[in-house]
Amino acid sequence: MSEAIAKAENQTNSLSLIMGTDQNKMASELQAISNFQTMVQHQLKDGQDFGVVPGTQKPTLLKPGAEKIQMLMGVTSEYNVIDKVEDYESGYFDYTVKCVLYKSGMQLTEGLGSANTKESKYVSRDGFSMKNTVLKMAKKRAQVDATLTIASLSNVFTQDVEDMQQFNQRENTETMTYDEAFNLKLNFGKNKGKTMGEVMNENRSYIEWLAENAKKAEFKTAAELLERVWIL
Repeated sequence: MSEAIAKAENQTNSLSLIMGTDQNKMASELQAISNFQTMVQHQLKDGQDFGVVPGTQKPTLLKPGAEKIQMLMGVTSEYNVIDKVEDYESGYFDYTVKCVLYKSGMQLTEGLGSANTKESKYVSRDGFSMKNTVLKMAKKRAQVDATLTIASLSNVFTQDVEDMQQFNQRENTETMTYDEAFNLKLNFGKNKGKTMGEVMNENRSYIEWLAENAKKAEFKTAAELLERVWIL
């Protein structure tokens, strides 16, 4: 009986909330959200701020787009690692980051993002060299999650990781460090299985060739990064 009473009370409370809503104000707020969404879609650039993956219904919001939206709204962000696994024996690293958005010192919303070294795009790399990369990726995902919430853009953009497959290579190259380039394993050709660093020590001319001719962006970027260090 008590469960039935509680259910009835919840329904009554919900109805009271609806009845007490200013419909004109709600209509105005919904129109403002719609106008903002339209403005955002016109301001952001396809392929830079968001990307449309073939076969998906909505474009994926990327980091540059999230940053522009936050700038348009005049908000600031703060990041905190709320959970982590750092296994230095196996080379497995896993981070969950919370992004909190503020305006004039007042907290508006928050988002969560996580990343780990066992994700498919990282498994070919040395886990130790990817520690900072997965932390940055967790931060980026938290930022996008918070931005979609504060700007009411979930019906316009998605951040589904599976929808971002064709942008993974770009993310890898954007965050690549010298150590990551040095430890990146080749998965093709006569040097398959060797790291870029090993090849560099054995045959620098091949690294120079990769910098000019590699078809995969991550190998081309790694080779260019190693070349720059040689020059310095």
